[in-house]
Amino acid sequence: MLKLSLDACARQQLTAARTSSAGRAAHTVVGGHGNVMRQTVIALTGGRELGEHENPGEATLVVLQGRVRLVSDKDSWDGRRGDLLVVPDARHRLEAVEDAVVLLTVAKLNGRT
Repeated sequence: MLKLSLDACARQQLTAARTSSAGRAAHTVVGGHGNVMRQTVIALTGGRELGEHENPGEATLVVLQGRVRLVSDKDSWDGRRGDLLVVPDARHRLEAVEDAVVLLTVAKLNGRT
């Protein structure tokens, strides 16, 4: 069994993001590339984004701190602490409206890596 504090992990990743020239930091807390499911804590400083990319499988974001915007084509969804956003099965990007931390959960679909 594994138990960890998402609040503590969020604080650590946000501190790392604030000292990073990229303005972001991430740490996989469960699973990994060899697993079907992966959960990663991602921190972004305000105004930064994860650039547009494909969805690697079924995915959700839980906002742990701050505010984010998930953008896909002409649609966008705003999220704040406690919100769950379902990532669309399309190219998308994640913007940090303010310093933010999310828990990304991905379950890979057959044939996707």
